[in-house]
Parts: sequence; structure tokens; C-alpha cells
Amino acid sequence: MEIKKLTYLVSADETGLRLDKFLHQRLTNYSRTFHQKLIEQKNVTVNGKTVKPSFAVSQGDCIEVNVPIPDETEIQPQNIPLSIVYQDQDIIVIDKPAGIVVHPGAGVRSGTIVNALLYHCKDLSGVGGRLRPGIVHRLDKNTSGLMVVAKNDQAHLQLAQQLADKTMKRKYQALVWHLLEPREGRIETFLNRSKRDRKIFTVSTSGKKAITLYEVEKYFQFLTLVNMQLETGRTHQIRTHFNHIHHPVFGDPEYNGRNKQLSQLKNSNYRQRAQYLLSLIHRQALHAVQLSFIHPTRFSAMNFTSPLPADFQRLLDELKNEGTTF
Repeated sequence: MEIKKLTYLVSADETGLRLDKFLHQRLTNYSRTFHQKLIEQKNVTVNGKTVKPSFAVSQGDCIEVNVPIPDETEIQPQNIPLSIVYQDQDIIVIDKPAGIVVHPGAGVRSGTIVNALLYHCKDLSGVGGRLRPGIVHRLDKNTSGLMVVAKNDQAHLQLAQQLADKTMKRKYQALVWHLLEPREGRIETFLNRSKRDRKIFTVSTSGKKAITLYEVEKYFQFLTLVNMQLETGRTHQIRTHFNHIHHPVFGDPEYNGRNKQLSQLKNSNYRQRAQYLLSLIHRQALHAVQLSFIHPTRFSAMNFTSPLPADFQRLLDELKNEGTTF
């Protein structure tokens, strides 16, 4: 990543300002949090020395700043249809279908949400790097639902801060195996990559903390419809958490959500019924139904909802006469 070097001299009027506030006044295109991180990462010196964000500057101080310049994207735009829920000069909210990867990665350079975004939006933020321009948060390939994407660096940094501060709200709905109790709960663990399969995650004694809140909406004969809210946004978080508590997401091929659960159904009619329901969906029954955040430049509340996609809705239509709602 390239570095842009900037030099400032503190004026008499700026004497006494905290260093992060001084930078916020001089580098107005970035958030104060961004400036604090620059200082903490030793990208800022005062008279040749590194100091804390709270350092009070004085007239004549020489402030040198190294600002990382985001990598230029090398990913090619592709005319892939996008379901655009909302768009303005700063952000774009999309309703992602199942079956498409969010951004390029190992062995994947095309056919992703990023390829589509680069075609539909010529001005994506570069903060995410050359493979993830504009991407503030992700959804798994076979998870559907709402995502917000930044169209400039200022919007990206502001939205990323909301994620870090847990003020961006993301709500999901899933169908999980068996009757989940209690009806409301909090799952808090550490997550780490599985030692047996690096493509999946597992609950561990170390790693990244992950917190999922849930509330049961409806019980069926051997399935539960659940509403979830993320307090953290770890990769595969919901899928890993519900597999860990022995209620894997229905249809999930990677986290024991398909045929491995059939043997736990003692009733042969239930097993037959479950096999039929599995034939209706070829991925995890998990959908990002609601997204709420503060607009990064207008600072107004933004709230979006997404209807269930056809495969998920088909499952619920099949189950509608056998459930108990709370």
C-alpha cells in the first residue's frame, strides 16, 4: 500500500488542541477515529517523536503524517444483476441473493458482488483494499439478504465505526433443527478456524469473541423459526453458534444442517418429512431480514427490511399448518 506524506505546522490558534482533534481539523475527509488509529499505529510524529492521541500540540510544532493510500482495484466490472434497495452518493444497499460470493478471494476473481458493484457503481470506496472495495460487512455465499456498501472512503470509515461500536443493527431469520429452548437466549463464545477444515469455524477457548442474540418466533414439529441479532460480525457466526448448541441451521451443508440430523428424528414420518423439506432448499435457511444504521454523512436513521427469498418462503409455506407462534 502506498503512503502519502503530509507535514503541518501548528499555528497559535491551534495551541493546546489534542493531536487527534488537530488532525481532524486539518484532514477533514477522515473521521476522528481514523486519526486516532493513525497516531496509535505510529503514523504520526510531533517534532520527530511518536505521541498519544491526547497529546496537546503547541505553536510551531511540526506534525508529520503518513496516510495510507488505498490500493487500486484490479477486479473487473461485470454486468451481473443487482437488487438495489437504496442508493445515493455515499452508500448503496443491496438485497444479496444466495449463491453468490461477496468479494474475490483465493481462486475467485469473477462472478462476485464486488464485480457487479464495480459495473453498477463507478465510485466505490477503496478502504477495503483492491479485492474488497466498498465492502463494509459480508454475508456468506449461500446466505441471502441486506448489505450496505460504501461509495467513498469517508462513508466507509464511518460505517465501519458503527460496526465496531455495535450501533449498526443486523437482524437475521433462520430455520433451525429441533425445538430450541429457551425461547430467548444469548450465545457468547470464541470462534476460531477448525483445525480439521480451514474453510469452516468452530467454538474454541481462544480466538475472536462472538455474540449472537436470538428469540424463537415459531415452533414446528421438529424445526424452529428463529430471529437473531448480531452483536459481533464474525465469519460464519450464526451457523457456527447454532451448530455448537446442537440446533444447526436447516439445510446447511457445512455445519451439519442436512442429512446428519435425520437420525435424531425417532419418528419415521418426521424423517420422511424432513427429507422432503430438504429437497426444497439446497443451502442454509438463513436470511438477513433487517439492516439499521445512521447515514454516514447525513446522520439520519436508515432502516431497511427484506422479504424472505422464494426457497426459504417455500419452506415456511409447507410448514404453516403445523406451527405454534409466540
